[in-house]
Amino acid sequence: MNALNFSFLIIALLLFSGVLASRVSARLGMPLLLAFLGVGMLAGEEGIGGIKFDDLPSATMVSQLALAVILLDGGLRTKFETFRIALKPAAVLASWGVVASVALLGAFATFFLGIDWKLGLLMAAIVGSTDAAAVFSLLRNSGVRLNARIRATLELESGVNDPMAILLVTVLINLILQPQQTGIADTLLMLATQLGLGLAFGLAAGKLLAVLLARIRLAEGLYAIMIASGGLMVFALANLFDGSGFLAVYLAGVMVGNSRNSAVEHVLNVMDGLAWLAQAGMFLVLGLLVTPSRLLEQGIPALVIAAFLILVARPLAVYSSVKWFRYSRREIAYISWVGLRGAVPVTLAIIPLMRGVPGAQMLFDVAFAVVILSLLIQGTTIPFFARVFKMVLPPKPEPLDSREIWLSDRLSVELQSFRVETDSDAENSHPYAMTRAFAEGRPFALIRGGENIKVGLATRMQAGDIAWYVLPEHLGDDFARQFADRRHRQDQQQFYGEFVVKPDVKVGELAFAYGLKVDEHEAQTTLADLFRDRFGDVPVAGDRMNIGGFCVTVKELDEQSHIKWFGLKMPKKSGAVA
Repeated sequence: MNALNFSFLIIALLLFSGVLASRVSARLGMPLLLAFLGVGMLAGEEGIGGIKFDDLPSATMVSQLALAVILLDGGLRTKFETFRIALKPAAVLASWGVVASVALLGAFATFFLGIDWKLGLLMAAIVGSTDAAAVFSLLRNSGVRLNARIRATLELESGVNDPMAILLVTVLINLILQPQQTGIADTLLMLATQLGLGLAFGLAAGKLLAVLLARIRLAEGLYAIMIASGGLMVFALANLFDGSGFLAVYLAGVMVGNSRNSAVEHVLNVMDGLAWLAQAGMFLVLGLLVTPSRLLEQGIPALVIAAFLILVARPLAVYSSVKWFRYSRREIAYISWVGLRGAVPVTLAIIPLMRGVPGAQMLFDVAFAVVILSLLIQGTTIPFFARVFKMVLPPKPEPLDSREIWLSDRLSVELQSFRVETDSDAENSHPYAMTRAFAEGRPFALIRGGENIKVGLATRMQAGDIAWYVLPEHLGDDFARQFADRRHRQDQQQFYGEFVVKPDVKVGELAFAYGLKVDEHEAQTTLADLFRDRFGDVPVAGDRMNIGGFCVTVKELDEQSHIKWFGLKMPKKSGAVA
């Protein structure tokens, strides 16, 4: 019994230390995942903990379980709108992009390390895919508001590119160990099976889980357990039938997350904690598994390989994948930079070790070092390069918090809160005055100094107050503008311009009003049509086009993702305020 309690103590101590270390990591601008990885390495056989851990099957099991939970949580938070925005480019990145990265990096690794070409390609395949755990975590905690198209592309790519990486690793291992039994037909059949069954299992299970979630009455805490266990079941079933469990569990999460019912909010709240626990446990185990001295021995080769991957292979693969989808050079550059590697490459690197591939230990050490370098170099610079490549949108006023109170299975009341900022329209105004242009909104509570203030005729809101309103979710951002201070308005004007124009205005009318120079054909079209001609049918806030020297930027979309407003920014040389 003492041995069991001691084991519990060690596990709890590692997790607790990792959580505390994550606070230091966040202040230093480092990815939180590195904190748990570092704690695991410190507790390992060459660290202060001295724990010897070399159980590869257990490490694989923990990693696969954790990745399934992380992908399920990522799917739950992925809106259908994300697929509309970036499905095609993300699909090309997740297939051809992985193949191109592996081919380029494999050729380089073969030449640089002087190893057999099959081993070089295997190394490239191990680190060839981006990692969902790293991408989801770092993008959502980067502190910057990214262009929606870039964010959607990166998240979808990381969520669906694992099947291709697993396929390439499997094929190359078979090519090394059983070359006579590995053929092109078998490889294509394996790919079709992985993708087809992963897609079928994921969509079917997601639909079934969504229906069960809406119809079964459970204690609040059990909804998340039902979805988590259901997600793990579809993950395991897809794998048992040689499909992609990772793709299946991600799609199942997408289907559940986009079903609107009273239980989804309970699921999301609990799954967030489960996903963090999964990430923490996974990186602690992987940290225990690695031997730091071997990482140092492979430090220089790993640095060179990581540099080639980050600066050459990934950019070329991204360019060849998305250049057909009207991405700008800056957007391609940023997508190339955020090719984060994480737990998936390390998990894939365990497979050659378990199957006895010659040189597998070197592959594992180099892959692990590449992951650490990727998190250190790319993970810490996501906000910086977002600003360098001008991918950052100005912070927009938005609700401080939102709650949904379900009155029945399909009837709910949405509450949203807003902080009253200094020098805002809300300051010194009555709470009801904010609803004049929002007939569906009404005050619910006014919090001042942590206490609920009774609203009377003479009540006036003060800076720092938290005002709660009964308000439909889709009106939250528009409503929040009344609570934003002057700095927010200035940031918006500096980015979008001082003037706001409707999408149905004729370009010729705009040209006449502001002295723009446009050709006769463009003069007869609307701004929305001109944008569609230049950029396609999938607009996002921040998309820009130049008309006669003036910058026209998509400022806001409506609920159907149609352009609602453009911002018009005059050139500085005109003497106008831009």
